[in-house]
Amino acid sequence: MNSNYSLVLATDLDGTFLGGSAQQRAEFYQYLQTYRDRLLLIFVTGRDLGFIQELCEDPNFPVPDYIIGDVGTTIVHGKTLEPMAAVQDWVEEIWGNSNDRIKQMLANEPGLELQPVATERRVSYYYKPELLQPSTVQKITDAGFDCILSADVYLDVMPKGISKGPTLLRFIESQHLNADDVIPAGDTLNDLSLFETGLKGIAVGNAEEKLVEKIKTMENVYHSSYPGAAGIWDGLKNYGKYLET
Repeated sequence: MNSNYSLVLATDLDGTFLGGSAQQRAEFYQYLQTYRDRLLLIFVTGRDLGFIQELCEDPNFPVPDYIIGDVGTTIVHGKTLEPMAAVQDWVEEIWGNSNDRIKQMLANEPGLELQPVATERRVSYYYKPELLQPSTVQKITDAGFDCILSADVYLDVMPKGISKGPTLLRFIESQHLNADDVIPAGDTLNDLSLFETGLKGIAVGNAEEKLVEKIKTMENVYHSSYPGAAGIWDGLKNYGKYLET
């Protein structure tokens, strides 16, 4: 691992790295590309690898060094998409091929609709807040899984103890990174675990209100007034992680 990195940016995509105006994104991406030799870029997202591959087809879009996808359950090298066995095998062992079991268990629960995505180590639903029953969430946890709700739209059934934050910490450990150099950024409740790591974090200005409420007492999280990419940039400046010399 290159010890010359002065910043490890671990950022969510939707609403965060992909948020803000087109001009804000273009300026931030160009800034990152200019100082790329001093930056380790990690996407920490609920999205799958296919979506990220499409983004990277744009020559102006920064290709990540690593991807922590599927809400922390898929961990690969950014350019080759080769799995990082040291971290992904850990997730696999906890999950234990539970997809079919979960789908059967939740088949008739009100307010849930299975997402049309192929996921190996989680099961993802759309949910309707007014219809979702507390007993459904309880059923998930009683069966030995975690349940992550975000943006009043997404419900992910996760391996116990696995989410973006724990997976990022495992990644940091496996790569022998300095935790002080790692800055996570996000905008929804499924990013909360990133901030619960204790790492210096950035919540962007367009963050969902439920996340904003949670971070009010978290001294390690900077809540930018700027949206999306501009909010990340603002947060980096706040932490003295501005890459220009």
